[in-house]
Amino acid sequence: MSVRPIRLFGDPVLRGGSAEVVDFDSGLRALVRDLWDTMESHGGAGLAAPQLGEPVRVFAYHCAGYAGHLVNPSLRPLDERPQVGPEGCLSVPEVDRLCPRHRTVLVRGWNMHGEPVEVVGSDLLARCLQHETDHLDGLVFLDRLDESSGGPPQHEPARHGSAQHDQTRNDRGDRSSGRVRPTTEQDPYSSFGGSH
Repeated sequence: MSVRPIRLFGDPVLRGGSAEVVDFDSGLRALVRDLWDTMESHGGAGLAAPQLGEPVRVFAYHCAGYAGHLVNPSLRPLDERPQVGPEGCLSVPEVDRLCPRHRTVLVRGWNMHGEPVEVVGSDLLARCLQHETDHLDGLVFLDRLDESSGGPPQHEPARHGSAQHDQTRNDRGDRSSGRVRPTTEQDPYSSFGGSH
């Protein structure tokens, strides 16, 4: 297990944007595992490489029954209907705000082996995918707030991950069972024979 410190709001690496990944090598695979382990350790639903101090276009997610990672993602809204929902971030601890997002999105990218990946997400998964893609562009969810959505924190601050609130634990339904592995073809451990 390789849990790394999470960079907090105010750290310049969260604002600098991220470079495209060029080498799909052992360093990238180690980063994906670190993202996964750190995200799971903190109970997060998503974690982007800049949050670990790595300004490259990679994130991991485990949200709404879906799990995996994306390298060099590009995001396109599929539904212009907005949804406003509670959102928090591991890099902005103890803050939970109502944030507007697209309801359904398509994200295309690659996995750590350089194979193409396409993810369509709606509702909570769409929120997570947008939140993590924002991190790669140097944005945090607070940048998305407007006067109508940036009210006081919710009664229960988000402490468990990017783009999430307490509903996330219910949607994932996996926190009480201990250590969890992703259930998709993008399992970061699939090529490593289990824990490292």
